[in-house]
Amino acid sequence: MRSDDKATVRSIMGWWHDLQPDPVKKQAGDRAALAALRRCGSVVDALFEPQVQKLVHRCGARGDTELARLALVAAVCAHVRADQPGIRVARQVGPADLKDDATALCKPLRFRRLMDAATFDECLRAFRRLVALAGGGVNVADLAEALMMWPREGAYDDSVGDRVRRDWVYHYWNAGSVDQGKQNNS
Repeated sequence: MRSDDKATVRSIMGWWHDLQPDPVKKQAGDRAALAALRRCGSVVDALFEPQVQKLVHRCGARGDTELARLALVAAVCAHVRADQPGIRVARQVGPADLKDDATALCKPLRFRRLMDAATFDECLRAFRRLVALAGGGVNVADLAEALMMWPREGAYDDSVGDRVRRDWVYHYWNAGSVDQGKQNNS
């Protein structure tokens, strides 16, 4: 498993969808597992949940850091009630009117604290708040991809995590993405 692998994100998405109740598809989901994950106070607590272990096996994770990253993803994604695939999470919580910071679901100071989250448990708290501010509906794939790279704790090389954080800043302020900036400078 690679943390930035699209197949891993697809596995996470499938896992998340399996847990969600869907009356239209007559899918019961697993409300008990979602509730247990929502109650986890730390990433270590989440590691003890059977659904996290199923996710770990589904993604083929190996090693402490990969296990902790998937437990973080599971504990945060358990708070997501609806997938919003069309919009990036940072853009969704950013200011609707760039001239008025008050229009942001996540105010700039709180967003700055999110950017500074470095440990697994800091990320767990910060991203749970972010999902709550978004009303429980976010782009699950975008969130999972960011969570896999975000924590500095246990990171061998944080350059990919830094790129993800920079990209979130660009999207929060509706300034495009890091890749667009590179193309414009060439």
